[in-house]
Amino acid sequence: MFKDGKILVGKGNAETWILPQMANRHGLISGATGTGKTITLKVMAESFSDMGVPVFLADVKGDLAGCVKPGDLSKIEKRIVNLGISPEEFPMKSYPVRFWDVFGEGGHPVRATVSDMGATLLSRLLGLTEVQTGVLSIVFRMADDKGWLLIDLKDLRAMVAYAADHAAEVVNTYGNISRQSAGAIQRALLQLEDAGGDIFFGEPDIDIRDWMVTDDNGRGMINVFHCARLYRSPLLYSTFMLWLLAELFEELPEIGDPEKPRLVFFFDEAHLLFSDAPKALRDNIEQVVKLIRSKGVGVYFISQQPSDIPDPILAQLGNRVQHALRAFTPAEQKAIRAAAQTFRVNPEFDTEEAIMALGTGEAVVSFLDEKGRPSVCERVTILPPQSMMGAIDDERRKAEILASDIYGKYDAAVDVESAYEIINADRAAEEKKIAEEKAKAEEEKERLAKEKEKEKAAKEKEKAKKKTSSKRKSSVLGKAATSAANTIGREVGRSLIRGILGIFKK
Repeated sequence: MFKDGKILVGKGNAETWILPQMANRHGLISGATGTGKTITLKVMAESFSDMGVPVFLADVKGDLAGCVKPGDLSKIEKRIVNLGISPEEFPMKSYPVRFWDVFGEGGHPVRATVSDMGATLLSRLLGLTEVQTGVLSIVFRMADDKGWLLIDLKDLRAMVAYAADHAAEVVNTYGNISRQSAGAIQRALLQLEDAGGDIFFGEPDIDIRDWMVTDDNGRGMINVFHCARLYRSPLLYSTFMLWLLAELFEELPEIGDPEKPRLVFFFDEAHLLFSDAPKALRDNIEQVVKLIRSKGVGVYFISQQPSDIPDPILAQLGNRVQHALRAFTPAEQKAIRAAAQTFRVNPEFDTEEAIMALGTGEAVVSFLDEKGRPSVCERVTILPPQSMMGAIDDERRKAEILASDIYGKYDAAVDVESAYEIINADRAAEEKKIAEEKAKAEEEKERLAKEKEKEKAAKEKEKAKKKTSSKRKSSVLGKAATSAANTIGREVGRSLIRGILGIFKK
């Protein structure tokens, strides 16, 4: 509840407030399942909106969409009266909301380019080894040096293939690119596509300025990132959320410590962000969390245990809400003890016992005071939200999307010329050149074959001519010889006959 220029979160023996100038010092909402973390998140998001601060939050279960409708006073009247708040000063109301969804089903599509996501996050998403990550970094560097855009996964596949094909040429410039590593990256990309991961790579990519707007009444926009489907792939969810946070860090200018945040980012199921994350990535996350405060962005992690957050990052989270934790095992008892030790001690109660005894909607909280010091922890009841609790139907969601002033800006994907088209064009030109050279060689070969055939035919003709001439000469001589022989034979015959006859005559 936004009141007197501050955010009233809960009431117990004392009221607990988040000060606007300390809201960008980050925060943590933790507690077991069903203890009220989502309600706390919603109360804080509404209050930031009333303060004029835009909010971006992940809606994993789909129950944060109710911000678009006023709440039902009859369901919470008893609670607010018990908190000493009259219904008149706690009006039910709706809030300005924009819905977003990677898959474009429950909101405006959210896309990133491959180049924007970078090699580090993609390597985690693809499950690459250290060596394969190094090869992927070379691929990105080659694309940057050539000025080739990596927009979607087909661009990256084409670029990996190009790097492998030209590995021998670039080894002295970029390092070794083994075909085994390139093949492993290609297989991982195919698996990512099969899992539906290719749908959020493309253009138009998200413009973070569309998150950071206010309505006509000066209330900050609540950007609800619909994650019901995306959350089924926890690695995709956590990587994409981390990219959104990194995008804010890269794009926003430094403004120091403002009077109030320019944006508050809620990261639900935050344990997924750090699960199996390599040290290099954890170091990057730690750096982002430390430095993004000076850009006017407050980051609030939501998880079950404070221990889900690495200590260097946990130390940056000054505003804390701890809902109930249950201790059924020694490990859980140790976790509760550790959670209690992160609070500044209140002599009026035992923090460890209080955390185990909290009911639904209750919490132990500590916020930063005007000098940036953690306040003494208080056991409080969290205020209810002023908008509707629960999900909305598909018709209302669709109507909100269609009525949005940015409807149509992101809905249709655009395929611009990028690495895939350039590489394919070069390959087509090379193939055309090779085909032309091959055709020319075939023509030359055919020409030479024809000339050879002509020479052979000429030789055969000459040979046949000589043979015919020889036969003619032989025939003439033969005929002459035959004629002579016949003449001689006739003369001899006549002589013999005459002699014989002469003999007989005699």
